[in-house]
Amino acid sequence: MEKTVLLVLLSHRRDEAVKVQQILTEYGCIIKTRLGIHDGVLDKCSEVGLLMLELVGDETEINKLNSSLQAIKGISAKLVKLSLNN
Repeated sequence: MEKTVLLVLLSHRRDEAVKVQQILTEYGCIIKTRLGIHDGVLDKCSEVGLLMLELVGDETEINKLNSSLQAIKGISAKLVKLSLNN
């Protein structure tokens, strides 16, 4: 069993959110699970955000998604592959 996870760190969440959402929508068919986290609530909302995406499907599309997100200034993305050795 292998899992592919893309971790995305946004340095200016409010400024980058629209671009990120457009890209996630474009590649929505390969996103199985999406979790977004940022510190704070209400008037103490953090500018830093973290997205964790579980991806499935074509390796080429996964790499394109990763590259598209990394091309946005202020974003760091890392593709992680996890597997169980049975």
